[in-house]
Amino acid sequence: MAAADPSDRLGFLLSYRGELTAARIRSALAVAGLHPRNAMTLMRLAPGAMSQRELAAALEVDPSQLVAILNDLEGAGLCERRRDPADRRRHIVEITDAGAAALDQVDAAVSEAERELFADLTHEERDVLRRLLDRVVVRHGDHDCG
Repeated sequence: MAAADPSDRLGFLLSYRGELTAARIRSALAVAGLHPRNAMTLMRLAPGAMSQRELAAALEVDPSQLVAILNDLEGAGLCERRRDPADRRRHIVEITDAGAAALDQVDAAVSEAERELFADLTHEERDVLRRLLDRVVVRHGDHDCG
């Protein structure tokens, strides 16, 4: 029995294209010196402050992983954590002005990368791709956000 062409296997095709796409996005994020997980965290914080617990849920990461991410971002001056005055057990996380500026750089660089990556797709095809990818069954606990 002959081995199947890897491009005939959707899992392999998605994995290969995903790796190439991830490499291009990491390159775009490098303009701001950010790791993808750090950029995603800043994106979640851009609309406004939220509790550390809410942020972990939104990012679908373990709270201990989030602490490491926030340590990196806070060390770089891109976000701040403070105790909630209404509940001292709760931490509120907020993006800083420097974090917002880094996010502006990221947005421009990622937009350019996406223009290149999806240049051959129409707007409608991009919408279809997004909807199809949303339906691919993955369990978030099966991977490390790193």
